[in-house]
Amino acid sequence: MNRFIKGFRFTPSNYPDEIEEKIQQYKKRGYKLPSRRLLRTPEQLAGIRESARINTALLDYLTEHIREGVSTEEIDRMVYEFTTRHGATPAPLNYEGYPKSVCVSVNEVVCHGIPSPTQILRSGDIVNVDVSTIYKGYFSDASRMFLIGDVSPEARRLVRVTRQCMEAGIAAAQPWNRLGDVGAAIQEMAESNGYSVVRELCGHGVGVRFHEDPDVDHYGRRGTGMLIVPGMTFTIEPMINMGLRNVTFDKRDGWTVRTADGMPSAQWENMILITETGNEILTY
Repeated sequence: MNRFIKGFRFTPSNYPDEIEEKIQQYKKRGYKLPSRRLLRTPEQLAGIRESARINTALLDYLTEHIREGVSTEEIDRMVYEFTTRHGATPAPLNYEGYPKSVCVSVNEVVCHGIPSPTQILRSGDIVNVDVSTIYKGYFSDASRMFLIGDVSPEARRLVRVTRQCMEAGIAAAQPWNRLGDVGAAIQEMAESNGYSVVRELCGHGVGVRFHEDPDVDHYGRRGTGMLIVPGMTFTIEPMINMGLRNVTFDKRDGWTVRTADGMPSAQWENMILITETGNEILTY
């Protein structure tokens, strides 16, 4: 995985000649290109980095406090208090009606689990905590998995392989590759380990808005999809199921997504910047 930090040194209106030349070459060949508004200026990137710094510090803080006996509502309170204490806002709060500051997804919940005072973390649970931060108008987004108490070997393996799926996707997210390369790398890793990839949800552009183009599927074919261009920022966040890939959407709360077969699901998420020489993980 390439994590160059100093490779980004241009603006969308002032590319180095070799970068602009490459873009024009790919355009002539009919490649799907990102809009120029998706390529971050240095000013935008500085704000995004500050947001990501707070987001990562929040996940570090939660890592110290999430344990057996904690309710998912307590996690929500910790997220809200930490974020606002740092002069930021939880991006999920009231986003399209979402009622909480964080998504906490336990066991068979794939994503968008709504915190509740009655849901208490138990030994054996696997838990995804997805946090997103707005700081001075800039957005960041990442999630981690947590193992509570005595977790079965099968569940531990699912969590470990899911992280490897994310890492494979990040490794494939190189300048001048295609988004299909990212999805294919994730799908190959998951399916070679006997797991399935959720297809109804995806990664996404993030930085100036919470959810932007492009959609970043976690399955696909190499050599297809949008061209990956230096300056893009987006998430890679595969949701990997132990059983079948099918999911259900909770009609009562309008948010919670579960595996259709009740088997466990895991997710890891990082936000990356595409540089001229590779990529940088912003949410480490």
